[in-house]
Amino acid sequence: MRRLCIAVVVVALAGCATPSGEPATGFATPKIADAYIPLEGPVFLIFEGDAAAVSLGNNVAVTNAHNANLLDGKNVIGKSANYDLLFFHTVKAVAELPTAAPRVGVRVIAYGQAGVGKLRKAEGMVTRLDAPVDAICRKCEVQSAFTFEGNAGPGFSGGPVVDAADGKLLGIVFGYVDDPPGKKRIMYAYTMDRVLAELNAIERKLPEDRD
Repeated sequence: MRRLCIAVVVVALAGCATPSGEPATGFATPKIADAYIPLEGPVFLIFEGDAAAVSLGNNVAVTNAHNANLLDGKNVIGKSANYDLLFFHTVKAVAELPTAAPRVGVRVIAYGQAGVGKLRKAEGMVTRLDAPVDAICRKCEVQSAFTFEGNAGPGFSGGPVVDAADGKLLGIVFGYVDDPPGKKRIMYAYTMDRVLAELNAIERKLPEDRD
């Protein structure tokens, strides 16, 4: 199984890495702009870490669990036991962004950050729907993700992947590999079905945690 370059390393190096993607002056649709949340903060007290999150409506947002250092812990709802996903409360009370399932061959746009107020984008095409990813712990299940080609990387973790044609939200970026190294970058993302299933699992456990 190919080992994925999980962005826990990418985020740590974000402050000294060459920005990935291309500069973006805006989003494909106003709804994406409403749902997008930039995450910026110090990493190792020196470098700045950049990442992103997406509002799911009802004051709830999602990002990668490895971005936890960029959030106020008081706002965290919980994180997935098997996937690199973390959910938190946000003041962005937008309606839920329309979602869709990814399809091979569909052109997509991913969004991320490269510093305060510096929006980036990466365009590509979905290449696979069932790419396996190493489990995050010995007892955890093997993850499943969809992949797309795109010049994204540092700063894109936790950001949205949308259908370039209609702006529907297809998934959340969490890592990448270069295949072959230095030639073609393959981005990995969780589908929105997976994201919402993990949120539901966390919410079902919350009453038990409060007892």
